[in-house]
Amino acid sequence: MENVTPDRTVLIDIVKTPMPFGKYKGTLICDLPVYYLEWMKNKGFPPGKMGMMLSTTYEIKINGLSKILTLIKNQL
Repeated sequence: MENVTPDRTVLIDIVKTPMPFGKYKGTLICDLPVYYLEWMKNKGFPPGKMGMMLSTTYEIKINGLSKILTLIKNQL
């Protein structure tokens, strides 16, 4: 199995960036509820960095790894 290390800069961006549009506009990406991220996934994540941050947050949350985001958020 390959040893994978998360990109800390992406994780920092996820805990610092507010959602720029939609129902949760202004909510930090790390604080978006899973059901909303699931809805966005089914609709199609937006292109570019925002889509990458949303899809990364979705994967973190559905795999039970939200503690990673909490640890980074508390360090900032």
